[in-house]
Amino acid sequence: MPQALHPAPSLFKRASLGLLLWAAAGLSLAADPEPAMKVEQVGPHSYYVQGLSQLGSTKNQNFISNAGFVITPQSVVVIDALGSPRLAERLTAEIRKLTPLPISDVILTHYHADHIYGLQHFKQLGAKVTAHAAAKEYIQSDTARLRLQASRTDLAPWIDEQTRLVEADTWIDGPTAMKIGGWVFEIDHVGPSHTPEDLTVFVAEEKVLFAGDLFFNGRLPFVGKANSSQWILSLDQMLKHDATSVVPGHGPASRDPKKDIGMTRDYLKYLRATMGQAVQDFVPFEEAYKATDWSAFEATPMFGFANRMNAYNTYLLMEEEALEKKR
Repeated sequence: MPQALHPAPSLFKRASLGLLLWAAAGLSLAADPEPAMKVEQVGPHSYYVQGLSQLGSTKNQNFISNAGFVITPQSVVVIDALGSPRLAERLTAEIRKLTPLPISDVILTHYHADHIYGLQHFKQLGAKVTAHAAAKEYIQSDTARLRLQASRTDLAPWIDEQTRLVEADTWIDGPTAMKIGGWVFEIDHVGPSHTPEDLTVFVAEEKVLFAGDLFFNGRLPFVGKANSSQWILSLDQMLKHDATSVVPGHGPASRDPKKDIGMTRDYLKYLRATMGQAVQDFVPFEEAYKATDWSAFEATPMFGFANRMNAYNTYLLMEEEALEKKR
């Protein structure tokens, strides 16, 4: 009778070791704590949660931006939807600790991924979404589709095949006053600045302004391909509001808007002045960047990640502006 064939003992050992490693990895993932989400009060009925000063990752659930909410006499209005459906669920749980009122509306300051991937959760709750019509082009673009596709890998499992881009129910074209829950929300279109669709939301009853990514408090802004000239004008426009608190898109809320918004404005002005001079003098970017004194901003969080990119994009913008002047 032929003998039964048995795998070599080393194969059993390898398989067992593999299972143990797999199980240990699973336990490690399960044990990773969720990033803390703390609600801060900025007005009698106005609140926000502050994202981490980090790049989006699996570990932080893409919790890198702020979101606000206002509890009106009749419902809750959320400003921005955070960077994953899980974060939106957690924000809802925090809101439920304060009020049982329904979440009736979400107002988006702009359509960047870290502010919108939680939208589908609020839509499931029956909330109406309001945003500026300039975002339509982006949300229907290959850029938005490919960004979501990459996020399903880079931010899994928080962004997955079920995560989708959500269009607004109401697209506005300019300054709008929306009455929600008995209170007026003054929505200003201040783009194209950080994005073409930038909105700010001012709640006069609370003296609170939600500024979106026009204002990065305590860290360098991400300039990207922004129109920094318009951005500076928009910051001046923001300061005209009688706001005692300003909630930025990133960083802590400001109780001293003139001083804190001034930092973002000064940084943008410095980028334009230094890179503009380099363009005027025909100095190549690499040489101009090395020669520029960045000491006033080097200690600011996100400098290492954002500054070189900001300077380069501003250099390209100043080249475009110089060509426009010659036409």
